[in-house]
Amino acid sequence: MYPVSKRLENYGWSKALAITAFFYCIFLFLGLLALLLWQVSLFSKDAPLIFSKLEVVIQNFQVWLNNKTGMEINLTTNAGDKLIDSVGNIAASALQATTSTLFILFLTPVYTALFMYHRKIFVQFLKNILEDKYKVQLDIILQQTIHTYFNYIKGMVLVYLIVGILNSIGLYALGVNNAILFGMLCAIMTIIPYIGIFVSALLPISVVWMQTQNIWYPLGVIAVFSFVQYLEANVIFPKVVGTQLHVSTFAMLIAIIVGGIIWGVAGMVLFIPFVAIVKIITDNIEEWKPLNMLLSRQ
Repeated sequence: MYPVSKRLENYGWSKALAITAFFYCIFLFLGLLALLLWQVSLFSKDAPLIFSKLEVVIQNFQVWLNNKTGMEINLTTNAGDKLIDSVGNIAASALQATTSTLFILFLTPVYTALFMYHRKIFVQFLKNILEDKYKVQLDIILQQTIHTYFNYIKGMVLVYLIVGILNSIGLYALGVNNAILFGMLCAIMTIIPYIGIFVSALLPISVVWMQTQNIWYPLGVIAVFSFVQYLEANVIFPKVVGTQLHVSTFAMLIAIIVGGIIWGVAGMVLFIPFVAIVKIITDNIEEWKPLNMLLSRQ
């Protein structure tokens, strides 16, 4: 948010007033959240039918398993009670996760505002602890990091919106219920590189198969997601995101694995920007050139 606040300050806004301008992101988030909640409410109306069909699928699978093994295996014993318990556990987990998320969403703007308000102190601190020969490179690194990530984040938000719209259109054309919910969910999950799309696609594929009992519909969903992902990787991302990170695929994969081990899903998302910042540093520090060879795409 620094470039936005800095531009407003140049127009004569006070620092405190310029910093509050970043709250427009909150309205964008609330709008997307309202859309997803509306879709979830529609999906909840179809949930009982989906659960009943799931029980039929389990029974058919049990018959097939008994015929193949010659053993009496009962997968539906107390299935209703188990399903209720599972739904209850999921609801409790969702409530806990929602509470934690709301708490974090409250604190994040506070931390952001304080960090931006005192940014000159942090920069001065870095200059005081660095040797004189690195102070010129520090200014260059900070400017490159700021402008690279401003363009990158702005472009990625637009990419997610485009991918979500294309996913929703494709699913709607197939006649999938709650197309907007599944389309936007899969678009949001692509924030986790390589893994997010596969995990998020399992839900609509499973639901469509249980609703239709026709293998062609899940294959159609897979085809839609595959086509949109191809467009995202080869057309949308290069065209929309003007400034890319230029981090090698190997370094990104290592960052995802290490980030997942340390911080879970959040680490898988955040460690790619961390690696990219290290790469910007290695671009400007001569002693770090060997590390730059491992991180650079070229």
